Amino acid sequence: MNQLKVRDRTRTIQLFHALSDETRLQLLELLTDGEQCVCDLTDALKTGQSRLSFHLKTLKDAGLLTDRRDGRWVYYALNQEVIEELDDLIKSLKSKAH
Repeated sequence: MNQLKVRDRTRTIQLFHALSDETRLQLLELLTDGEQCVCDLTDALKTGQSRLSFHLKTLKDAGLLTDRRDGRWVYYALNQEVIEELDDLIKSLKSKAH
């Protein structure tokens, strides 16, 4: 049981780390409208692709994003399963706070 809590805590740290940056939060916001090409995300945030790639990788490593390649372009989308996991985590924290 204790190892489960440690694993849950490690996962929570990973998710919150991914959410702890303004650029990453902006990316998640943009992707609430649906799948987008990395070129569109770069334009929307007015930033370089290399800087954006770092943030996209952090979000993807946490499982918050999925990606697919179409020719030379990469498209990103929110991973609904992990968004639901995050929602459950917040609800769990909220219920324990009462």
